[in-house]
Amino acid sequence: MAQTLLRGNPVQTAGDLPTIGAAAPAFTLKDAKLQAVSLADFIGKKVVISIFPSIDTPTCATSTRKFNEQAAGKTNTVVLTVSEDLPFALGRFCGAEGIENVHALSAFRSTFGKDYGVEMTTGPLTGLCARAVVVADETGKVIYTELVDDITHEPNYTAALAALA
Repeated sequence: MAQTLLRGNPVQTAGDLPTIGAAAPAFTLKDAKLQAVSLADFIGKKVVISIFPSIDTPTCATSTRKFNEQAAGKTNTVVLTVSEDLPFALGRFCGAEGIENVHALSAFRSTFGKDYGVEMTTGPLTGLCARAVVVADETGKVIYTELVDDITHEPNYTAALAALA
């Protein structure tokens, strides 16, 4: 079990992020159109998985916008944003914001949070995903991970995207 903070207060997670060099845990989640999307759909591409509690918070919205901007033009790369939000909320946000370079996916009713070690098990956001980034190479092997030090902070975009090089 890992620990992060929420406004300086300790929050425990269900486990640890996947290990560098290990296969990224398989998942099947729902997109804004309720279509199933799995990690296997992206084998052959580098995958950035931006994980956060809810698109309806300022930091989560900002990180989605930034990955949308910074992912544009990256060759053979896909960015997935994952939260426990309902697919409808993700679709609403992405449509209103013109988000076109990321795939917003709902982990609602899945084991994603536990499988990736990011489900918060203590604190006021219990059951939601902590803010983290996992990057996998074209074979699905994990090449970068970050669990942010405080859920209210943005991830290290530079380090995550540098892992793609």
